[in-house]
Amino acid sequence: MKKALFFISYILLTSNGILAQGYYNHVWLTGNNPFTGFPNGRITFDSTSYVHNPEMRPMSFWGTEATICNAQGDFLMSTNGIWIANANNDTMMYGKGLNPGSGASSWPYGLPMTSNVVFLPYPDDTLKYILIHHSQEQYGAGYPAFQLYKTVIDVQLDSGLGAVINKNEIILEDTLNWGIGCVKHANGRDWWVLMVEQASSKIYKLLITPYEVITASQSLPNAHYSWFNGSQIPFTMNGDRFSYTANDSINHNSYIVTANFDRCTGNIYNDTSIQLTFGTYLWGTAFSASGNNLYACTSEKVFQIKTDSMTVDTIAYFDGFISPPGQTCCETGFWNMYLAANSKIYITSGSSVQHIHEMNYPDSSGVACDLQQHAIDLGSYQHLRAVPNHPNYNLEHVVGSFCDTLGVGLPEMQHDFHFGVFPNPTDDGFIKIIYLLPQNQPGAFEIYNITGQLVYRMNLPQWSTMQFIQLPEFSNGVYSCVIKSGYERAGKKLVVVR
Repeated sequence: MKKALFFISYILLTSNGILAQGYYNHVWLTGNNPFTGFPNGRITFDSTSYVHNPEMRPMSFWGTEATICNAQGDFLMSTNGIWIANANNDTMMYGKGLNPGSGASSWPYGLPMTSNVVFLPYPDDTLKYILIHHSQEQYGAGYPAFQLYKTVIDVQLDSGLGAVINKNEIILEDTLNWGIGCVKHANGRDWWVLMVEQASSKIYKLLITPYEVITASQSLPNAHYSWFNGSQIPFTMNGDRFSYTANDSINHNSYIVTANFDRCTGNIYNDTSIQLTFGTYLWGTAFSASGNNLYACTSEKVFQIKTDSMTVDTIAYFDGFISPPGQTCCETGFWNMYLAANSKIYITSGSSVQHIHEMNYPDSSGVACDLQQHAIDLGSYQHLRAVPNHPNYNLEHVVGSFCDTLGVGLPEMQHDFHFGVFPNPTDDGFIKIIYLLPQNQPGAFEIYNITGQLVYRMNLPQWSTMQFIQLPEFSNGVYSCVIKSGYERAGKKLVVVR
């Protein structure tokens, strides 16, 4: 059923409002018209509804899009990979000239790439934002990315419209597939950024802190190689799993790759690949709000993968609809996916069309997910593929984790607690803890169960260095022990075997 254009109210699909995210992910800009006098569009979301309106602006989107609002939902900026626009849709001060090289030169109205730009709040600085981005260069028959860039924006400059203060800083160099995935570090402040090496199962893991960018990598034993591929790299909303597509450029077979992710250490594990197509490329991918379902699509089909069993169901086939109706162009097939703030998934098309698809119940199994093809009519505003790259901006710290502290291993947190727990494992509930608190500062000892629930707490006087403790009747299992004083913390795992 078609929806009205300008205001549509929806029922909230998740009772906890997991996707509201403080409104950082408040705005989706639509339209690929770069010419004066031709309207584009803007969809403004909250957790229960959206408003779509026409909008006159110079920036168009040909596949690459990033937008961000502040925590109050005020729109701040956007980019199409070529330049950065401010809240007034004008060129941000010093915002021209992103992504140096032939790729950007060939696409002056917007890069045609997938998921290759993302705005991130700067760790520990509410006045700055980071843009992570990459372009493309020709390399034989393909067009990989050779650099990953960081650009920094100070939003208080230019009378509050913002200005770029550091542009196109190279933070990674290699032959890379298109696509950037992001998730909060377990401390709730820093950011993990993921990219996939071309023709490889190597995943680059960059940790962005207030002080530096730390680069690491890991090869996945079960992930299928991908050649000159572009993929969205979504994470589940709780950040414990991510996915991407891998396309074989020789036979055109395609795979969905998933793996678990440790937000504390950056360790990737339990990776698996499932072949979904033979001779056809996969394009978009997205998790449902709960993470129970994962979706991927070709231009003709949409697949649903149950993340607990990795079973696959084809839930939609392209129905042949042409957009605008009555024209010879263009097919409203399937391309990129966007999990929006109302917990619904929206799917764009590879052609320049005026309709997008809407999935009403992504957490439901099979066709009950209710994918309505070409459900939203954008009017005359042509749209081409582009969806925002919005991670879960409000994902919090992992309670009880070793990294449940700001500054593990960073310069401002240098106190060594000399923390130890003995015996470990414990079979009778009696343990001894040793520690060294900061001088003249009291502390606390806490124990959390595997779900993050606080199950024991003891105040520690500033002069103490050791305690003998009889634990309550804990069930067998692994617990997280945390010692803290002020803003500083240290952690140990404790195994209880009775």
